[in-house]
Amino acid sequence: MKKALTASATAVGGVLLVLAPWLVDDYTLSTVSRMLSLGMLAVSVTIMTGWCGLPTLGQTAPYAVGAYTAATLARAGLTIGPVQLILAALAAAAFSAVVGVAVVRTRGVVFLMATLAVGELAAAAAARWKAVTGGTDGLLSIPAALPFWGAEPLIDDSAVYTYVLACAAVVTVAVALALRSRAGMLLAASRDNEARMRASGHPVTGYMFAAYAAAGAVAGVGGALLVTGQRYVSPQDVGFEIAALVLLAVTIAGTKSLAGGIAAVAVVVAVREWAAASVPGHGPLLLGLLFIASVYLLANGRPRVRWVRTMLGKAGPG
Repeated sequence: MKKALTASATAVGGVLLVLAPWLVDDYTLSTVSRMLSLGMLAVSVTIMTGWCGLPTLGQTAPYAVGAYTAATLARAGLTIGPVQLILAALAAAAFSAVVGVAVVRTRGVVFLMATLAVGELAAAAAARWKAVTGGTDGLLSIPAALPFWGAEPLIDDSAVYTYVLACAAVVTVAVALALRSRAGMLLAASRDNEARMRASGHPVTGYMFAAYAAAGAVAGVGGALLVTGQRYVSPQDVGFEIAALVLLAVTIAGTKSLAGGIAAVAVVVAVREWAAASVPGHGPLLLGLLFIASVYLLANGRPRVRWVRTMLGKAGPG
């Protein structure tokens, strides 16, 4: 029954996303496009947190690498969207591979803090490396991407949204298929019983390293889609607030649901946008209350409470 309800909700959500250009105004379409780019970041976090058992606050770093790679390519005249996505994903994966050599050897709260440090260093670099990132002012007026060779630039909000939705859907489906394959089962087994996997001769650290690089590539795609959607990027788009927001969304969704993570990002962003307009200055408070409610109300609270305890290195009876 639960699987049927989840499948039905996913199908309804997919239909609404497809019909969105005919249902909402241009401003809402632009907001949903940004939600989808953050949804790719949520997919990246889900890979690490839900399937590898490694809660992370650092996926904003490859997200930033992907965003600034796409922006730099566009400003250099390479405006073909798919090429930007591929190169952004490769750059983000390469960055994650370099960082992952050290990071994936840690576990639990140490991994959480190590990735937090990586994310904060990336945000600081984005703010200070003015020649490449534009500094705190960001990169403005980034040339519009083309969906494919010979096409018109993506300027119209409906066209931008359709392109972002199509790319996000392809990446999400590809990740879902990968996680249902033998690779996903190896990650899940390593998460559930690392000692037994190592005793069986499995290179668990290698599995985690590959997952970290792949998750970085997905985050890089999200960063590139962010640039395509808003044609502007700044350090505020890749800071700690974004990392915490996405981890909150993934926690609400249950850490293993890709579609749920994307939907939860939409909910959290909507709450934040509504709070900014209705109760200025109280957005963080409302997000905190949303997190507490998700812990104690979703699935009777028990899975979420146990996961939070594990994340903090204090696992005990749920």
